[in-house]
Amino acid sequence: MDALLKTKYGVGNVELLTVPEPECPDDGVKIDIAYTGICGTDLHIYHETFKSYPPVIMGHEFSGVIAEVGTNVTKVKTGDRVTVLGSTAVTCGSCEYCRTGYYMFCKDRRGMGHGVNGSFTKYAVVREDMVYKVPDNVSLDEAALSEPLACAVQAIEELTPIQVGDTVLLSGPGPIGLICLSLLAMKGCKIIVAGTSADATRLELAKELGADIVVDVINEDLQTIVLKETNGKGVDVTVECAGAGPSVSSCLSALKQRGKHIQVGIAGKEMTLDFDTVLYKQLQVFGSLAHSMTTWERVMHILEQKKINLAPIITHKLPLAHWKDAFELCEQKQCGKVLLSHDA
Repeated sequence: MDALLKTKYGVGNVELLTVPEPECPDDGVKIDIAYTGICGTDLHIYHETFKSYPPVIMGHEFSGVIAEVGTNVTKVKTGDRVTVLGSTAVTCGSCEYCRTGYYMFCKDRRGMGHGVNGSFTKYAVVREDMVYKVPDNVSLDEAALSEPLACAVQAIEELTPIQVGDTVLLSGPGPIGLICLSLLAMKGCKIIVAGTSADATRLELAKELGADIVVDVINEDLQTIVLKETNGKGVDVTVECAGAGPSVSSCLSALKQRGKHIQVGIAGKEMTLDFDTVLYKQLQVFGSLAHSMTTWERVMHILEQKKINLAPIITHKLPLAHWKDAFELCEQKQCGKVLLSHDA
């Protein structure tokens, strides 16, 4: 079967190769992968700004249909439509973080797509506890967004209260940003979405998803617009999804005194900030790393209840053989979420 691998350390070193089809052990579940979303982490792995353990099959945001189950598997069966919690592929299971559901901080953790083989391929074999059935009213392409939805839910719903009537600046209208935007719109917040001229396509999509104001920071003065829209006060909350130094700085500048900053985007490198802004404004700063087990359970309920429409965020579906084109779409920001499939 074809698979997209990070073959060795260094910038690039990503190739589409033929690999053996995995066998299903007695305690395993073999999944015929339908769709895998391209994540910002995949781009970081390509550029060697996120740790990986090559050679490894990339990809971790996926859905599919169970092709085979081991003899010890009891909770799912062949033919079930599923999504997978790939970030729990390797954990110790006994440390403080594993016991409390914050397994992302387990020192032994390795997730699919960077630490162990992932889903940019035809079949993946996982443990039974990593598999979650997809509700009948949710398509497999939408189900492939379960993991980024979980990241957005933690950031918007779980770290700190964000309430109707709040004015929120969301900087970085990539796929995670657009999902965060959808959640904020559901809350009834006033939402300002900021991006660069390169984000023109995504800024238009942000309007469709509920942004009150979109700002091209290359051609417009973001701080002037923020002050105008908040009567000179500053926004209540900033959500940074770009992982870029200027974007973070703009967020901190745009906040009111005692405002809240939520960092979602991964920078992948050092950045320079005027950190006294945090002191003098007495800001609250939250880092949002992926999600917890509690978040994932909440996401399953959100999907079942159809509380959020993920379909508009999916703008492209391409075959795995066209992975270079798909990565380029993401690099050039000419898309929302891009899905790859082995058989397309």
